[in-house]
Amino acid sequence: MNTKLYAENVLIGSQWKSDITLSLDASGYIESIVKGKISGSTIIKEPVIPGMPNCHSHAFQRAFAGYSEYRNFDAHGQPAKDSFWSWRDIMYRLVAKMAPQDLNAIATFLYVEMLKAGYTSVAEFHYLHHQAGGGTYNDPAEMSHQIILAAQGAGIGLTHLPVLYSYAGFGELAPSAAQGRFIHGTEQYLRLIEALHKEYHADANFKLGIAPHSLRAVSDNQLDEIVSNIRSIDSRAPIHIHIAEQIQEVEDCKSFYGSRPVEWLLNNHDLDQHWCLIHATHLSKSEQNNLSMSQAVAGICPTTEANLGDGIFPTQAFLAEGGNFAIGSDSHIAINVADEIRLLEYAQRLITHQRSVLTTIGMPSVGQYLYAKAAKDGAAAISQDVGEIAVGKRADLVVLDLENPSLYNKVGSQYLDAAIFACNQLPVKDVYVAGKKVIDNGRHLLELQANENYKKVLDGLV
Repeated sequence: MNTKLYAENVLIGSQWKSDITLSLDASGYIESIVKGKISGSTIIKEPVIPGMPNCHSHAFQRAFAGYSEYRNFDAHGQPAKDSFWSWRDIMYRLVAKMAPQDLNAIATFLYVEMLKAGYTSVAEFHYLHHQAGGGTYNDPAEMSHQIILAAQGAGIGLTHLPVLYSYAGFGELAPSAAQGRFIHGTEQYLRLIEALHKEYHADANFKLGIAPHSLRAVSDNQLDEIVSNIRSIDSRAPIHIHIAEQIQEVEDCKSFYGSRPVEWLLNNHDLDQHWCLIHATHLSKSEQNNLSMSQAVAGICPTTEANLGDGIFPTQAFLAEGGNFAIGSDSHIAINVADEIRLLEYAQRLITHQRSVLTTIGMPSVGQYLYAKAAKDGAAAISQDVGEIAVGKRADLVVLDLENPSLYNKVGSQYLDAAIFACNQLPVKDVYVAGKKVIDNGRHLLELQANENYKKVLDGLV
């Protein structure tokens, strides 16, 4: 059944248009955009914007948020050094206890939260594969199935990125016992990809890609093999990798490969817009320039990077050179589109001592520029036809709530400036994924049950 949505105000490309009807096909893709109201249309009086892709998620880490915000001191009162690496050790303790049904409950709860926040699709960087101790499940794809079922149940678009994680460090360092649930050999991993492709390739809201965890966790030969394999299956398959998140990682890469991580990747692989370099925080000037020219997407996760003390991505210079970026909630210390964009801009203000840094001559509105670019570039990173309200794109739409006082008396680009910089979170009223309303007046049908299931999981894990 075809659907027609009439929007009084809608963001089309970089322009706000009024009095517009969107006609959708039976799969929820936009067939036409015309001026005027067509009979039988569902009327939307509030501003309509494209849904935001979330380029980086570790669903299971949602259950960990809030449990690591403390610091240890020794017997002499000296503080322990606390960083990503110490945070990771605490996280491993949670991972050791998690069963498939726990992961499903956590992911369902998380994906409902994402939809309520304005994320309409998510790239799940999935590395919790095996049983505690490292043994495989009867179905080696068991944990992937739980993620996919959670996304289908919540109604969010999913790009599933099974992670290849083989080593604990550069030089094929043997993994630790705590990493046993993550570890795959190359052949075992490729069989997983084959099985998932066979089972889910017909799902219109699903995309399968790969995620070599990092240059320290896979060998160069493995990276060659899995990239070649996935591109033989799908030339647009997304390829995501953690890279240059930590200074220690950069130094270790220089010692092993003789070059910086992003430099090595650019020199050894043909990157395009379907590659997403997660974090890429610590870039040299040449890496920054060459990455922007490659059209690969920098997957920036500002709230997680701030929480872990990673550093600040050189956003102003990177965008000035034509670079592409997407936003992700990563460890889910926050599920908040506005927070990610706001922190991205505020970090640049703090280091430049200026206001309104991330913008262009063509789009002087900071909020609208960053939101629209993150949505469009994020769609390329997850390889789904979303991120814009345009013919041929999936109707992933967010309807803003004009009852929020910060949106009073706003027009055009001021809607997104206010939504991002004057609201605690994006003021979301309704959300559509593939033309289907999944958030209605701020609520999701699964919300209450998902909350109860999530509480029960925490009772068992903590």
